[in-house]
Amino acid sequence: MVLGSGLDNPAKQKELSRTLDLMKVAVFGTKSYDRRFISAAACQPLEFTFLEPRLGPDTVALAEGHDAVCLFVNDRADGQILESLAELGIHTIALRCNGFNNIDLSVAEKNEIAIYRVPAYSPHAVAEHAFALIFSLNRKTHRAYNRTREGNFELEGLLGFDLVERTVGVIGTGEIGRVFAQIARGFGCKVIACDPHPNTCWADEAGVLYRELEELLAESEVISLHCPLTAATHHLINDAAFAQMRDGVMLINTGRGGLIDTTAAIRALKSKRLGYLGMDVYEEEAELFFEDRSLQILQDDELARLMTFPNVLVTGHQGFFTTQALSAIAETTVASLVAVARGETPDERCRVKR
Repeated sequence: MVLGSGLDNPAKQKELSRTLDLMKVAVFGTKSYDRRFISAAACQPLEFTFLEPRLGPDTVALAEGHDAVCLFVNDRADGQILESLAELGIHTIALRCNGFNNIDLSVAEKNEIAIYRVPAYSPHAVAEHAFALIFSLNRKTHRAYNRTREGNFELEGLLGFDLVERTVGVIGTGEIGRVFAQIARGFGCKVIACDPHPNTCWADEAGVLYRELEELLAESEVISLHCPLTAATHHLINDAAFAQMRDGVMLINTGRGGLIDTTAAIRALKSKRLGYLGMDVYEEEAELFFEDRSLQILQDDELARLMTFPNVLVTGHQGFFTTQALSAIAETTVASLVAVARGETPDERCRVKR
């Protein structure tokens, strides 16, 4: 079912065109780069208000006087907040991201709030960042950088392995997963994949073999997660999954933090079943990422424990952070909002469906 927008109603479309010269959009959780790229893509009939706070119970009132809101991955849009937005007359939410697990879709539907996302921006950005994590963990470049700046040119503790001919498992073969697999093939890896909806034509052309999840976990030397976070994939990588992996496996997550059970990952690291862990996302990142917290005491004990391991590398959800990706995100977001403002139908690929 496609969520209703209120603009599907001709009377509401007419009312909008009669009463609005501009569609006023409140953009929550903005940084300087959001302003830069959205402003570059902006056009009539849109007027943006850039707000630094994230959307939440204490900030939802900032949407008053606007016709739409624009959100990012860690903005909160649960049932209570969606009800508040509807009371303020908000019937359009534009997500400047792909995932929408932070939205209560049933409440959005009940309140005729349309949700638009960015279904694809630069799959290369995220896939390439996954490989940045792989290479850094394998060749310890982050540790070597710190050593050489202190005049230490010793090689002990920096031993890596050749990636060629390694078995790389890809969980999720959407656009990002497919690009990741093709990069891995370019490095001479054997690539196996798992997806509830296999793309067999692509796999045949790319030289990728589909496997059941259990087989992929058992065979892979490197595993990279590129699937969405749903009820079915929440804590997909848990104690049972780690038990099926080979000793010393490398696990990379540039998808969503909730795909990995963090407590189970810590146990797997301590037992040395998990040999390397690269994370660009974290299941409790909402109150941490995208902010400078260097002068604060880290209150998240599990993240603090993870970062004590020398074979763990954490980045702050920067996989999407390239010029090309930010441009594409801004352009798609603006295009959806312009279509709504003009009473037209946005690209159907951007509509969030239940």
